[in-house]
Amino acid sequence: MLESFFYPQIRFSSVMYSTQELELFPDRTVTQLLFKDVKNAAELRKNAMEGKINGALINPSMIVNPFQVLVAANKAVHLHSTGKMKTRSLYSEIIYNLSPTNNISEAFKRFGMSDSDSAVLIVLVHLKEETQHMTDIIAKVDGQQIPVEDVSMLTDTAKVKKLYKTTPQEDTCLLDAVVCRMATKDVM
Repeated sequence: MLESFFYPQIRFSSVMYSTQELELFPDRTVTQLLFKDVKNAAELRKNAMEGKINGALINPSMIVNPFQVLVAANKAVHLHSTGKMKTRSLYSEIIYNLSPTNNISEAFKRFGMSDSDSAVLIVLVHLKEETQHMTDIIAKVDGQQIPVEDVSMLTDTAKVKKLYKTTPQEDTCLLDAVVCRMATKDVM
């Protein structure tokens, strides 16, 4: 009730976005927002590069499940807290951690949003009580917000399988194969 009073133009629904508390960092939460039919991708990307959007802008065609992003975000927060990030910011580290390789520029090409994308998955890491930041970002996207759980409808499964070099036996558990390769890239 109060949310509708303060934010009448925004419909907050647990179905439209996903917010997860990080177990190892209980003061931090990860929120994922998914949009399709995005008309201002170039503007969003420019704003993110200039620091006007404090979030990771991800190409959802390479995402199998929101859990994949949660794993990458958790690792990024951990590396940020220990001062061992390989990239310059927490949000670029999330994008980098989605990749199965150690090539940072390749990770941005494959997982980062491009100017021509028509869909975007936005990932925010914030304190639990912060909602204004999320509201500001939602207002900047010229597109239709859809439930994060629908990300698999936007997944290019063939590209994902090729990038992560999965085997036919892993087709039934693609998410497991992807997360395993993300987690082990530093030791291979």
